[in-house]
Amino acid sequence: MTLLSVTDLTKEYQSKKAVKAISFSFEENRCIALLGPNGAGKTTVLRTLAGLLKPTSGTISFKGYKPNEDIRSLIGYLPQYPVFHDWMTGLEFLIYSGQLANMTKHEAYERADELLERVGIADAKKLNIGKYSGGMKQRLGIAQAIIHRPKLLMLDEPVSSLDPIGRREVLTLMEELKKEMTILFSTHILGDAEEVSDELLLLRNGEIIESGRMADLREKYQTAGITLTFHSDLEKYKEELHALPSVRSAYIEREKIIVSADNLEKARLEILQMAIKNHWPLTSFAINRASLEEMFMKVVAE
Repeated sequence: MTLLSVTDLTKEYQSKKAVKAISFSFEENRCIALLGPNGAGKTTVLRTLAGLLKPTSGTISFKGYKPNEDIRSLIGYLPQYPVFHDWMTGLEFLIYSGQLANMTKHEAYERADELLERVGIADAKKLNIGKYSGGMKQRLGIAQAIIHRPKLLMLDEPVSSLDPIGRREVLTLMEELKKEMTILFSTHILGDAEEVSDELLLLRNGEIIESGRMADLREKYQTAGITLTFHSDLEKYKEELHALPSVRSAYIEREKIIVSADNLEKARLEILQMAIKNHWPLTSFAINRASLEEMFMKVVAE
């Protein structure tokens, strides 16, 4: 069921359009990556959806609410550069955040205690935030964003400033959270988007130039490829592979033959049938699918 629907959303700053009449929607319990180069409008989209910026025009419709109705109570938001009171402990900060979300002090305390355990920093709950690592602060930031049990969690570049260990901690947490709520996060780290997201929104110059489910986009933009290795003369097999109707090209690279084809399944069957029929000394056969980086570069370049 559709959770959020955005129609012709536009945001202007002093006659410059940062976001240009974009439209999209997504369902409940999905993880959506908002991709794009710096300056594409990712942060503006998130801040507008979060109610921190007023759209110049367009409508934002949330399930069960009227278009453009205030839905901030349903949203959890973590900016790219969150600000904490370093003199507070993690527990104090979460209680404070809960009370700002209209929870009673008792409710906020119980929820804060639960979330500190959930995000893996319970041992540091009485430690001043100023002594937290980058990964711990991001976990605390996510905890404050979900303390009021939002329907939609929005994260702006949640792992861009973290070291590899911190990134892994936050990505694992996102994998767990998307089972309970919808997550929309912006990133320019394509590997992270590929790992945790179900859908993509690709922005360029304030416009959505591609969107959809990961599987559908991969199928649309994939450059089908097959890698083969042989015991003997590669040149001979390269020529035979190139002659197959389904093969677009075949070339040798680092003692392997790389085959590209428009129809991956047809090429796979033709190659395997020929290998069996002619008793080829084939030692490995691997299908290569397009990475998110390849898709991204192809779409942006168009």
